[in-house]
Amino acid sequence: MTQPSPQFVDNSTVLKNPAKYEIIEVDVSKVIISWKESLFSFEWLTPDGDIRTPEQLSDSERQKYETVLKAYKNQQELERPILGIGIMDNVEIGSRRDVLLTLSAQNIKKLEVHINKNDKSEFNAYL
Repeated sequence: MTQPSPQFVDNSTVLKNPAKYEIIEVDVSKVIISWKESLFSFEWLTPDGDIRTPEQLSDSERQKYETVLKAYKNQQELERPILGIGIMDNVEIGSRRDVLLTLSAQNIKKLEVHINKNDKSEFNAYL
Protein backbone atom coordinates (compact mmCIF):
# COMPACT_ATOMS: atom_id res chain seq x y z
CA MET A 1 0.00 0.00 0.00
CA THR A 2 1.40 3.38 -0.96
CA GLN A 3 1.76 6.09 1.58
CA PRO A 4 -0.63 9.03 1.18
CA SER A 5 0.83 12.41 0.33
CA PRO A 6 0.17 15.10 2.90
CA GLN A 7 -2.47 17.65 1.93
CA PHE A 8 -1.31 21.18 2.69
CA VAL A 9 -2.83 24.62 2.98
CA ASP A 10 -1.01 27.88 3.48
CA ASN A 11 0.04 28.62 7.02
CA SER A 12 -2.19 31.22 8.70
CA THR A 13 0.87 33.39 9.40
CA VAL A 14 1.75 33.42 5.70
CA LEU A 15 -1.76 34.49 4.77
CA LYS A 16 -1.17 37.78 6.61
CA ASN A 17 1.64 38.70 4.20
CA PRO A 18 1.76 36.16 1.34
CA ALA A 19 4.08 38.22 -0.87
CA LYS A 20 6.87 37.74 1.70
CA TYR A 21 6.89 33.92 1.43
CA GLU A 22 7.30 31.16 -1.07
CA ILE A 23 6.79 27.41 -1.02
CA ILE A 24 9.70 25.04 -1.49
CA GLU A 25 10.08 21.30 -1.08
CA VAL A 26 12.76 20.28 1.41
CA ASP A 27 14.55 17.09 2.30
CA VAL A 28 13.17 16.49 5.79
CA SER A 29 16.20 14.56 7.05
CA LYS A 30 18.53 17.47 6.16
CA VAL A 31 16.21 19.91 7.93
CA ILE A 32 16.14 17.79 11.08
CA ILE A 33 19.92 17.42 11.15
CA SER A 34 20.23 21.20 11.07
CA TRP A 35 17.34 21.82 13.47
CA LYS A 36 19.02 19.60 16.05
CA GLU A 37 21.18 22.67 16.84
CA SER A 38 18.09 24.66 17.83
CA LEU A 39 17.48 25.48 21.49
CA PHE A 40 13.95 24.10 21.05
CA SER A 41 14.78 20.75 19.48
CA PHE A 42 15.04 18.89 22.80
CA GLU A 43 11.24 18.78 23.04
CA TRP A 44 10.99 16.62 19.91
CA LEU A 45 14.47 15.17 19.37
CA THR A 46 16.58 12.82 21.45
CA PRO A 47 20.20 13.86 22.15
CA ASP A 48 21.16 11.67 19.16
CA GLY A 49 18.87 13.70 16.89
CA ASP A 50 16.14 11.07 16.50
CA ILE A 51 12.49 12.06 16.68
CA ARG A 52 11.07 11.09 20.03
CA THR A 53 8.39 8.42 20.12
CA PRO A 54 4.93 9.63 21.18
CA GLU A 55 5.56 8.12 24.61
CA GLN A 56 8.71 10.23 24.99
CA LEU A 57 6.98 13.51 24.17
CA SER A 58 5.45 15.78 26.79
CA ASP A 59 1.67 15.55 27.10
CA SER A 60 1.08 18.75 25.12
CA GLU A 61 3.47 17.76 22.32
CA ARG A 62 2.03 14.24 22.21
CA GLN A 63 -1.44 15.72 21.72
CA LYS A 64 -0.14 17.77 18.78
CA TYR A 65 1.53 14.67 17.34
CA GLU A 66 -1.69 12.65 17.60
CA THR A 67 -3.77 15.46 16.09
CA VAL A 68 -1.44 15.79 13.10
CA LEU A 69 -1.21 12.03 12.67
CA LYS A 70 -4.99 11.65 12.65
CA ALA A 71 -5.40 14.48 10.13
CA TYR A 72 -2.70 13.01 7.90
CA LYS A 73 -4.21 9.53 7.97
CA ASN A 74 -7.64 10.99 7.19
CA GLN A 75 -6.17 13.03 4.31
CA GLN A 76 -7.21 16.29 5.96
CA GLU A 77 -5.39 19.49 5.17
CA LEU A 78 -2.45 20.51 7.33
CA GLU A 79 -0.81 23.92 7.56
CA ARG A 80 2.60 24.02 5.89
CA PRO A 81 5.44 24.57 8.35
CA ILE A 82 7.39 27.82 8.15
CA LEU A 83 11.17 27.49 8.16
CA GLY A 84 13.80 30.13 8.73
CA ILE A 85 17.52 30.38 9.37
CA GLY A 86 18.59 30.87 12.98
CA ILE A 87 21.40 32.95 14.41
CA MET A 88 23.65 29.88 14.41
CA ASP A 89 22.95 29.41 10.66
CA ASN A 90 20.84 26.35 11.40
CA VAL A 91 17.28 25.74 10.29
CA GLU A 92 14.61 26.94 12.70
CA ILE A 93 11.03 25.73 12.46
CA GLY A 94 9.10 28.93 13.01
CA SER A 95 5.65 27.41 12.88
CA ARG A 96 4.08 23.95 12.77
CA ARG A 97 7.03 21.87 13.87
CA ASP A 98 4.42 19.33 14.94
CA VAL A 99 3.48 18.87 11.29
CA LEU A 100 7.04 18.55 10.00
CA LEU A 101 8.19 16.17 12.74
CA THR A 102 5.07 14.01 12.87
CA LEU A 103 5.17 13.52 9.11
CA SER A 104 8.88 12.77 9.28
CA ALA A 105 8.11 10.10 11.88
CA GLN A 106 5.74 8.61 9.28
CA ASN A 107 8.71 8.28 6.91
CA ILE A 108 7.77 11.26 4.74
CA LYS A 109 11.03 12.25 3.08
CA LYS A 110 10.12 15.48 1.28
CA LEU A 111 7.75 18.21 2.45
CA GLU A 112 6.44 21.50 1.19
CA VAL A 113 7.27 24.35 3.54
CA HIS A 114 7.06 28.13 3.52
CA ILE A 115 10.24 30.19 3.65
CA ASN A 116 10.86 33.90 3.57
CA LYS A 117 11.76 34.83 -0.01
CA ASN A 118 14.83 36.70 1.29
CA ASP A 119 16.19 33.42 2.70
CA LYS A 120 15.81 31.34 -0.45
CA SER A 121 19.54 30.94 -1.17
CA GLU A 122 20.09 29.77 2.42
CA PHE A 123 17.86 26.76 1.75
CA ASN A 124 19.73 25.32 -1.24
CA ALA A 125 21.41 22.81 1.05
CA TYR A 126 18.01 21.51 2.20
CA LEU A 127 16.34 20.91 -1.16
